[in-house]
Amino acid sequence: MSTTAPELEQEHETDSALSNATMFEDRVHDSLKTRPFFCVYTAIIAAFFVVMTYMPLMYTDLWGHLAYGRVIAETGAIPTTEPLMPLAAGQAFVDTAWLTQLLSFHFYEWAGPPAMQFLYSLSITACLVLLTFAVYRRTEDWLTPVVAWGVFLWVEWQQLGIVRPQLAGLLFFVVLLSVLTSRRWHKAYWVAVPVMFTLWANMHGSFPAGLVLIATFCVGRFGDLWLRTKNFKAGLADITVRRLFLLMEIAAVAVLINPYGLGLYSEVIAFGANPNLEALTEWSPMTLRMKQGKAAAVVVMALILVYRLTPRRVSLVEPLLLVGLGAAALWTSRMILWWAPVAAYYLAIHLNAIRVRRQRRRLRAHADDPFGDYRPAPAGIWSVGSLGMLWIAFAVSTFGNRVLHGQLLDLQKYVSNQTPIAAVQHLNEHPPEGQIFNTYEWGDYMLWAGKDLKVFVGSHAHLLPDYIWKHYFSISRSGGNWQSSLERYGVNTIVADKAYHQGFIDDVREEPEVWSVDYEDNIAVVFKRIKPITDKPEDPHAQPAPKQAGH
Repeated sequence: MSTTAPELEQEHETDSALSNATMFEDRVHDSLKTRPFFCVYTAIIAAFFVVMTYMPLMYTDLWGHLAYGRVIAETGAIPTTEPLMPLAAGQAFVDTAWLTQLLSFHFYEWAGPPAMQFLYSLSITACLVLLTFAVYRRTEDWLTPVVAWGVFLWVEWQQLGIVRPQLAGLLFFVVLLSVLTSRRWHKAYWVAVPVMFTLWANMHGSFPAGLVLIATFCVGRFGDLWLRTKNFKAGLADITVRRLFLLMEIAAVAVLINPYGLGLYSEVIAFGANPNLEALTEWSPMTLRMKQGKAAAVVVMALILVYRLTPRRVSLVEPLLLVGLGAAALWTSRMILWWAPVAAYYLAIHLNAIRVRRQRRRLRAHADDPFGDYRPAPAGIWSVGSLGMLWIAFAVSTFGNRVLHGQLLDLQKYVSNQTPIAAVQHLNEHPPEGQIFNTYEWGDYMLWAGKDLKVFVGSHAHLLPDYIWKHYFSISRSGGNWQSSLERYGVNTIVADKAYHQGFIDDVREEPEVWSVDYEDNIAVVFKRIKPITDKPEDPHAQPAPKQAGH
């Protein structure tokens, strides 16, 4: 039977409609589809990442680590003795962050300061992403991770302000926390965790924190079983206890894949016990006078209240971690680095448990929840939108501008306004004779940007003999016979910052017959000895002769 013209026209319109409908069909694979909440979180995370890439680089540790990375790159070997500070020459040097230093140096050589801003922002952002998924995995709520973000950033902010290899250690720690709090054990963990510990051991000396984390989860699981069953054998037979114990052993062995082998363990222990660290604020006990001490105190009170009200079962690992790491932070404030993500995680999930219980007690719970029980279906458009926001975040970051457009601004645009760029440039143009006395805060930048400057001290203060370290503080505080100490070390040049050592600067100014101002700007003063010491200075490594007892 023949088809009439109207029928052909109707069939054409139908085919056209079907074709147009196919154009709008969601062809993204189901495993890649996401929900609107994921897109919202991506937008927040992307914005945070961009803001962090514009944070100025501090003038402390970063530059010293880049300087050590440059030494490794130029010599093709990890130095065995201190290579940069002349007053620490000959001191045994175990570089626990050599891989971070080397990679960072090459990255800096390729893209300059934006590369460091990118690594800095990426490390912190990755920690937030991991906390988000760890908390969401336990609560299935998209609002609760915001609590974890706030606690983590608030308590940790002082530790996060400086770009240094420690950030790699923190990222590894949060990755491990995410693994250990997972509801399911994946076979890939048997490979991923040991590989991570191998990297950790070569990128920062904080890997024992990861081993302690695994050990605490193992002991906590064993203790939970013993408290419930009063049967010692039940804990030994538990698959999770055995798995965690074996994982800890494998991780401890994986750490040995490093240039120092078993000696790395002893070096990490010796570093923590180095008496020179006691003079540094971040290694001193935590007090309420510190900003992070106040933040931690508020979080502790919140934890006490939350644990009092939570309907969620409290596992033994929680108090073990919170009390153990908290005590370590009280002993030395730098340990707050490991307590903060743990506190953020457990505070968030127990707050969620309290909120859920309160909602269930109400007849119309959804009226108090802006999202209620509404769970929009996953769709590809949200995945595409999330990827688009990530690309925009990369493109507008300082690193994105450098990679995509080759844009590289003046160094001053990327660093803290307290960085002694002009002062070091002056020293390079007018090379000083002999030893320089510099304040601790600027030593690392001088090691990086200076041309063969004999820097007195940098952030690797633990490598200095303890008596030289004590002399440094005595001089910088104008204590004792500080003028004679400068002569002993053959110091002809002093570089001091006005922000932290104005008192010392004023005392040097009061010696106009000895020192003259060679350079000065709004942040730095460079003094030059009027009559330079040309004779070979006394060996600073020679211990002073003991004083004879008087009669």
